[in-house]
Amino acid sequence: MIHPWLQETWQRLVGLGARLPHALLFVGPEGLGKRDLADALAARLLCAAPGADGHACGHCAACQLRLSGNHPDLLPVVPEADAASGKEAGDGDDAGEGEGGSGKKKSSQIRIEQIRDLQEALAVTGHQSSRRVIVVDPAEAMNAFTANALLKLLEEPPEGCVFLLVSSAPRRLLPTIRSRCQQWSFSRPAGEAVAQWLSAPEAPPADLLALTGGMPLAAQRLARNGSDALLRRFVKDLAQLPAGDPLKLAGQWESWLKSKEALAAGFDMPQLVEWMQRWVTDLASLRLGGRVRFFPGEDGVIAALAQRTSVAAVTNCYNELARIRRVAQHPLNARLMLEDMLLRYARAVTGTRR
Repeated sequence: MIHPWLQETWQRLVGLGARLPHALLFVGPEGLGKRDLADALAARLLCAAPGADGHACGHCAACQLRLSGNHPDLLPVVPEADAASGKEAGDGDDAGEGEGGSGKKKSSQIRIEQIRDLQEALAVTGHQSSRRVIVVDPAEAMNAFTANALLKLLEEPPEGCVFLLVSSAPRRLLPTIRSRCQQWSFSRPAGEAVAQWLSAPEAPPADLLALTGGMPLAAQRLARNGSDALLRRFVKDLAQLPAGDPLKLAGQWESWLKSKEALAAGFDMPQLVEWMQRWVTDLASLRLGGRVRFFPGEDGVIAALAQRTSVAAVTNCYNELARIRRVAQHPLNARLMLEDMLLRYARAVTGTRR
């Protein structure tokens, strides 16, 4: 599926025809549909008779194999956790750590063994034709050893191979990886294409779209997970915090993160800290004379808070949240992290040293 805001890019890709390079890197924020675009291009490249619109026909033998998940010449390289959960990690879903039947956590990284398996698979000719397509998502999930192993394939690609790399954090890729790929950059969609999509019945609420910075698919994922109710509680708690006890709220949030509601929605510490960062970003923006971007429905609450703080205080708070976010995936003590975060926020908006 090609989303409205990606149609122009799709037509450009189709127009390349035989001039399509052997390696492409799709980069941009999560939630734009980069992986969907890569999958559509992979389908086209493997299809025996693509349609006039450039899409795979969906009927030939190659398409039937692909649709059944058994095409031997389509080689996805994704973290074990994402393969186990069916996630498309590079484009709107957080890379989780699923568990197998043994209870062992699945890796959220692309392991070097996967690249070695890929090397073996590419050492023989294609099964359906000479064309083979490798989709690496998210490309930044490779460590230096894994990336160097892939680099060897990019430097001397087997005949007929096309590599499609998807990344939301291209700066984490080796410069040599980036230099071997033709880069296609995507930015936040705007204009008529998004307006058309927002009119569809399955479009997410406007507050979730704003929270994700205008990333349509990220907002849609939040809506499907029931995150709108979580967002309402988050806003209510922060609005009441200046007059409340941050330590008490930390205890409540610790229980909240373990609740069935939060677990069902995939709501975890990293996402909570990210929401805090975006709340403080709006606070800083308003304090500096800008506008509320992520929580437009709460501009009155944020405006009142902005009057109680200073630019220095809210900037320091944001910087501390950035530090906390770097370790939020695996906190040593979740309760202490929540207390630290909320105490720092309370100091910023009350001007006290609580």
